[in-house]
Amino acid sequence: MSDLLLLNAAQGKPVARPPVWMMRQAGRYMASYRLLRDKYGFKERCENPELAVKISLQPFHAFHPDGVIMFSDILTPLDGMGIPFELVESRGPVIDPPIRTRAQVDAVRILDPEESLGFVRTILQTLRKEVGDEATVLGFVGAPWTLAAYAVEGKSSKDYALIKQMAFTEPELLHDLMVKLADSIARYVIFQIESGAQIVQIFDTWAGQLNPADYKIFALPYEKRIVDQVRKVYPDVPLILYINHSAGLLSHVAESGVNIISLDWTVDMAEARKILGPDMGVQGNLDPCVLLGDQAQIRRRTLEIIEKAGPTGHIMNLGHGILPITPEDNARCFFETVKSL
Repeated sequence: MSDLLLLNAAQGKPVARPPVWMMRQAGRYMASYRLLRDKYGFKERCENPELAVKISLQPFHAFHPDGVIMFSDILTPLDGMGIPFELVESRGPVIDPPIRTRAQVDAVRILDPEESLGFVRTILQTLRKEVGDEATVLGFVGAPWTLAAYAVEGKSSKDYALIKQMAFTEPELLHDLMVKLADSIARYVIFQIESGAQIVQIFDTWAGQLNPADYKIFALPYEKRIVDQVRKVYPDVPLILYINHSAGLLSHVAESGVNIISLDWTVDMAEARKILGPDMGVQGNLDPCVLLGDQAQIRRRTLEIIEKAGPTGHIMNLGHGILPITPEDNARCFFETVKSL
């Protein structure tokens, strides 16, 4: 058996303890990252292989998690599809003009990762060499609904009214955009695996804004379209799906075909296990705000989740990305609590 605890757990193999990593584990809560942030723009940090590798490895050197996730952004492939975007510090992504017309959707290209994302191959190949068998290397992508939400809204949103308006008034237009996004992201997942990713996490973060009926129309079919295309080429590479505020969708998300459902913190782990069934792997789901409290509480809450999840098929993680104001010592406490088991 490989020494890669995270990969083994994701493949459903028995492990001595739950593996642990954190969403956004490379980022603003680390002083070493903030030094680079002050010198380089966000896009440069993502697309310069030397910088991206250095940032990806910062938490690995500090905390030795079981997974090292490539430092990047879910919008990274959009440029290669003819959807230019900017990542504005403290504001988030900006797509101007947003994608709202038939002509704009028709102009969206199917992604050629080799042509437009060569830096991603370099980043993942380098990470595999750097961590060896000490950790599993993860890639990640955005799912079609979430990418479409950014593209149509033009930025982050509180209510996602504009993409929902398109869904309810011009559903054919939205479906055509979603097909292009799904086929492009499937290619991107395959490209990441070919480049060295051992697990890929799919973020459909904003699918939790949909009710179950609309999730089954506008998000689930395109999550499944990605998984099906990847499975034809790499049937054994584990795929993880994360949806924020997914409690109302749990009875449907397993239909996507992924190996593991990453749960947000609003879902009780034991209840989620009952809904998803014994064969579905789970990830999570500590509230990131717990890491702002005292370390005794961090240890207690972390162990409670692990106990509820049971002895197999669980990857310990947060229920969302780590918050920028989190003390590094508290992140260390989280990792060490799991690794001490």
